[in-house]
Amino acid sequence: MNQVTFPFSAIVEQTQLKTALLLCAVDPSLGGVLIRGDKGTAKSTAARALTDILPMIERVDGCAFNCAPGVPYQHCETCNPVGANSFALLTAARINSHPQPVPFITLPLGATEDRVIGTLDLEQALKGGRRVFKPGLLAAAHRGILYIDEVNLLPDHLVDVLLDAAAMGVNAVQREGLSVSHPARFTLIGTMNLEEGDLRPQLLDRFGLMVEVTAPRDKVLRSEVVRRRIAFEANPTAYAAAWMAEQQTLRHQLATAQLLLPKVTLNDALLDLISHLCCEFEVASLRADIVMHKAARALAALEGRSQVTPEDVRGAAELVLPHRRRRKPFEQPGLDQDQLDELMQQALQPPDEGESGAEDTEQENNQDNGESQSEQQVFAAASAGNIRRIEVDTVASRYASGKRSTAQDAPRGRVVRVVQDHNPSSLAVGATLRSAALRGADDFQVTKSDLHQQIRVGKNANLILFVVDASGSMAAQRRMEAVKGAVLSLLTDAYQQRDEVAVISFRGESAQLMLSPTRSVDLAEQNLRGLPTGGRTPLSHALSLALETLEKTGMPPLLVLLSDGKANVALIDGNDPWQESLRFAGLLAERGVPALVLDTETGYLRLGRARQLAQALGAEYLTLEELSAENLALTVRGCIK
Repeated sequence: MNQVTFPFSAIVEQTQLKTALLLCAVDPSLGGVLIRGDKGTAKSTAARALTDILPMIERVDGCAFNCAPGVPYQHCETCNPVGANSFALLTAARINSHPQPVPFITLPLGATEDRVIGTLDLEQALKGGRRVFKPGLLAAAHRGILYIDEVNLLPDHLVDVLLDAAAMGVNAVQREGLSVSHPARFTLIGTMNLEEGDLRPQLLDRFGLMVEVTAPRDKVLRSEVVRRRIAFEANPTAYAAAWMAEQQTLRHQLATAQLLLPKVTLNDALLDLISHLCCEFEVASLRADIVMHKAARALAALEGRSQVTPEDVRGAAELVLPHRRRRKPFEQPGLDQDQLDELMQQALQPPDEGESGAEDTEQENNQDNGESQSEQQVFAAASAGNIRRIEVDTVASRYASGKRSTAQDAPRGRVVRVVQDHNPSSLAVGATLRSAALRGADDFQVTKSDLHQQIRVGKNANLILFVVDASGSMAAQRRMEAVKGAVLSLLTDAYQQRDEVAVISFRGESAQLMLSPTRSVDLAEQNLRGLPTGGRTPLSHALSLALETLEKTGMPPLLVLLSDGKANVALIDGNDPWQESLRFAGLLAERGVPALVLDTETGYLRLGRARQLAQALGAEYLTLEELSAENLALTVRGCIK
C-alpha cells in the first residue's frame, strides 16, 4: 500500500518554495531546487508532496531504467530483449506500458557508490558466470526526482558522481569488467540547514533554483500549520481526500503548462535584461543566463501565457541568482531587493544620461560605510589577506568525509589495493570471482578462501577547535583586530577543507563554549566578529574546557590557541594559574592532539609565556606577525590516537 503524502495544496504559505517546485515540474531541464532553511520549515514535506500532483509518465512494466515506451536503453533486458527486432520491441513496449507516477528516489547520505551508480550483479555472476549490470539509484531516478535530505552533508565521492551524471545526463560505469552507460536525467531536489555548512560551489551551481524558507512569524499562520499537520496525522487518507479538488486543479495546471511550454516565447529585449541582471549581480556562470531564460518561460506557462513578461524575468531572477552571485568568504547568499528593483526600473524606463552612475556610486559608498560602522560595535577584524592553510601531518583511523588529513581503511575513498580476507567489510567483487574461477573447478563456487577486501585511502575532515583569549590583556584594539583577522583566514581554510569548527573564548572568571562543533563556519565567523573583550585571563579553564570538548568528538581534532599566555585566574582556588595551565597543556599533549599556538603578545618586553605553552602542548608556535606572512602554509604534526 502506498504511503499517503501530505497534500501539496495544503502547505501553508511558502509561496516561493511551491513556485520553484512547480517550475521544475513544468520544465525538468531546469536542474532542480535547493531548499535552504531551519529545521521544521516543511522543506521535506513540500518536496515529497510534489510527486502527488505531477502528471503521470508512460513507463514499461518491470523496467529498472524507467525507459520511455519505444525509446529503450540498449542494455535493458525488459525493453530490449536479445534477438527482438525493432518492430516487435515497439509493440511490446506499447502493450506492457501504462501511466505510472513519476519516480521519487531518495539518496541516503550513507549510500555506497555501488548503490548509487550500479554494479556487477553478483547473483548472475555466481549462477551463470555472466557479467550483468545491476542498476543503482541513478537509473531508478531517470525521468523522475532524485531527493537528498541534508545534501550539504553528502560525501565528496558521491558529489562527484552526481556532478558527472548531472552534466551529461548519463551515468557511465567502468568497473569490475563492466563498461556501461545509461540515461540518467532527473530533477535534483536537495534540502539543507545552513548550520551544518554550505555546499561545494560546483554542486551548488547544478541546482537550477534556490529557495530560502523560514517558519511563519505570524501566530495565526503558525497555528494553522499545526492544525493542518495534526489533522493529517490523525487520518492521512481522509485528510488527503478533503484536498482532492485543490490537488486536481494543480495537476491540471501543470499538465496544461507542460503542453504550453514549447510555445512560450521570450523576446530579445528580455534576453538582454537577463544578461544585464547576471552581469550586475556579478554572476560568473553562464548557466545562470540559460536557467533564467528557462525559468521565465516556465513561469509564463504556469500562468497560462505564451509570452514572457518583465515580471516573469524578475521572478526567475529571485530563484536563479541568489546562490550564483559572486560572494566574499562568509557572505550569505541572497539578492539585494532594492538593487533588483532599481535594475528592473532602469530596464523598463531608462534614466537620464549621467545621473544614474553618480547616484549608484554614492549609494554604494553609503552602503559600504554602513557596513563598516556596523562592524565597529565590537573590535572589528583586520583584513585577513591571503588564506592561511594548515596542513595536518597525521594519519587517522577515525573517518569523517573531508579534505585535510589522510585516513587509512576509510569506508569511502580511492581503492589502492585488494587483499585476501576471510571476513571482508568491503568486498572486492572482481578479485573474489577471479580467485574462484582460477581454481578451475567444474562446479563454480566461491569459498571463504576466495574473499578479498578492498583497501581504501580517503581524506578526513578535522574538528578545528579555536580557543580565543578575549581577556583584558588582549583588549588593545589593534591586537584584537589582528586576532580576529587571523581566525577568519583560518576559518576560510576550514570551509574549503570541509572541516567542523568549534569556538571557546575565555575572559573574566571563566571560559565558555561559544560554538559547539558544527560544519557551519559562517556561525563561527559571526560569533568571533561579535566577541567582546576585557577582564582577567582564565587560561587553565579554557584548556580544561578544550580537553573536555575534544574528548566528546569522533573526528580528528586540531587545537588552535590564540593567547599571550598571561594566565591570572586558577580553575581551583589556591592553585597557581600558570602552573595549572601548563598541567592541562600536558594532558592535551598526552592525548596526541595536533596544536598550533598563535602568540598575541606585543611590545618590546615580552614574557614568552605563549612559547612555553606551545612547548608543553607539543604544538607549533607562531607569532601573529609570522602568520601574516605571504602564502604561509603551516604543517602541524601530531599522532591521532
